[in-house]
Amino acid sequence: MDLAFSAAEEAFRAELRAWLAANLPRQIPEPRSLAEEVAWLVDWQRQLAADRWVGVHWPHAYGGRGASTVENYIFQEEMARARAPEIINRIGVNLVGPTLIHHGTPAQKERYLSKLLTAEEIWCQLFSEPNAGSDLTALRCKAERDGDDFVVSGQKVWTSYAQFAQWGILLARTDPSAPKAKGISFFILDMRLPGITIRPLKQMTGSEEFNEVFLENVRVPAANLVGELNRGWEIAQTTLAHERGTSARQLVVHRILLDELIALARHSRHGSIPAAEPVLRQHLAQACV
Repeated sequence: MDLAFSAAEEAFRAELRAWLAANLPRQIPEPRSLAEEVAWLVDWQRQLAADRWVGVHWPHAYGGRGASTVENYIFQEEMARARAPEIINRIGVNLVGPTLIHHGTPAQKERYLSKLLTAEEIWCQLFSEPNAGSDLTALRCKAERDGDDFVVSGQKVWTSYAQFAQWGILLARTDPSAPKAKGISFFILDMRLPGITIRPLKQMTGSEEFNEVFLENVRVPAANLVGELNRGWEIAQTTLAHERGTSARQLVVHRILLDELIALARHSRHGSIPAAEPVLRQHLAQACV
């Protein structure tokens, strides 16, 4: 079996490397606030999107490059090796876009996908709840039909960048009599609607990109339902599958950092070589497993 990259895959890598060499900022500014960081990352994503380096795995018809699985991995690998900043709209590009491409109506695709790629509209993910994290099917946020709307009430947590998002993907229970994964529906939520309260969660590092989101009688148009009523869990599997598939960049980053750590340990410091110490060698070996 030949595991070498094809000529087309190597050409894809070369094109990306050339673009990064010409466009990657030589120095990334130190933000004074989370809002300033988000604004800078929006500009960075727009620059990438202008040359179609956002959503490379999306079909051509929706603004992507139609990249194969291998090419998408190459993209993540090269971005990580170049230490390129991540895009701000990761939820939108990696999760929302593929979900809408598979399950959205033509009107939903036309309305949301292009602005998602350019970060003109930022998205967040409203799945987890205080008592429904590891068991997402235990969610209690409810959505009740009322005419042309669904009235949504409940709480979500660990919502990244909710305070900057214009839109969110929301799981809510639409049939309280149905068990577990049954009776859940998938919605597009306008984060500016009345009844939505966003409270940042400050971490030990001082960062506040995570949030609690409270929904009190929020009226969501029925047109914002994705897929069939009470079939949201099946749609969410598409979202979660793409979420699990976005770890390639992190794996490459961890490999780079580990290689740098090993190289550092092999250099003499104060007359000794750290890697020669048995305990440190064991820790480094464990990290390589």
